Amino acid sequence: MIGAILVRLGEAWLVCAVIQLVLWFVQERTRNAGIVDVGWAASFTAVAALFGLTADTSRLSFLPIGLVVVLWSTRLASYLVTRGAATGTEEGRYVTLRQRWALHANKRFFVFFQAQAALAAVLSIAFVVPFVTEAWDNGALRILGVIMSLGGVFGEAMADAQLARWKRDPANRGKVCDTGLWSYSRHPNYFFQWMMWMSYLVFALASPYGYLAIISPAIILYLLLRVTGIPITEEQSIRSRGDAFREYQKTTSAFVPWFKKKG
Repeated sequence: MIGAILVRLGEAWLVCAVIQLVLWFVQERTRNAGIVDVGWAASFTAVAALFGLTADTSRLSFLPIGLVVVLWSTRLASYLVTRGAATGTEEGRYVTLRQRWALHANKRFFVFFQAQAALAAVLSIAFVVPFVTEAWDNGALRILGVIMSLGGVFGEAMADAQLARWKRDPANRGKVCDTGLWSYSRHPNYFFQWMMWMSYLVFALASPYGYLAIISPAIILYLLLRVTGIPITEEQSIRSRGDAFREYQKTTSAFVPWFKKKG
C-alpha cells in the first residue's frame, strides 16, 4: 500500500514539475513571478484528475474528495489570475526576491518554481489515500470531511472577496482592511485554507493509512505561520502601511478568527 502511494506521489511530482516549468518560461517573458502561485493552486486539479484516472478504488471512495479538491484548486487559481498574479504588476514579495537575487534571479526562480512543484506533490498525500484503498467507515468521516471542505472554500472565498472589494475603494489606499472576516483575523484566507487541508485529513481517516494525510496540514500550518505565509505578508504590510498595520497587529488575531483585543 505504501508503495502504491509513493508511486502516485511520484506521478504527481512529474505533472507539477511540468506545469511549473512551463510557467517559469512564461515569467521570463512577463517578468511576473507571481504566476508560480497560480501554478501551485492549479496543480492540485491536475493531480486530482491524474489520481482519478489511475484510481484503484470505487468512485464512492474518492469522488467526493476529488471534486472538493478541484473546486478549491480552481477557485483559488481563478482568484489569483483575476488579482493579477499572471498578467498584472509583480507582487511586492517577488519584486523583493528579484532585486535580492539580481543577476541570478532567473536561475533561482527556476529552483523556486520547481520547489513549489515538489511541495504540491508532497502535499497531495492529503488526498491520495482514498484513490488507492477503499474506505472502511460508514460514511460519517467522509461526510464530515466534505462539510469542512465546503466551509473552507466558502470562508476563503468570502475573505478574498471582502479584501478585493475593500481595495477597490480609493479612500482605503494606505489603510488596513479591518472589515468583515478581516476584523477577526489578520489572515482569514490563510485560516480557511488550512481548514481545507484539515478536511482532507478527516476524509482520509475513513480509509486505511489515512493517518498519513496529517503530514500535509502540518506542513501547511508551519509554512503559513513561520515561513512563506504570515511572516512575509506582514513584513510587506508593515513596509507599505507602517504604524497603521502595527496597530492592527496589536488588536487582531494573527490566524484563528477571534474577537479583538483592547488596544
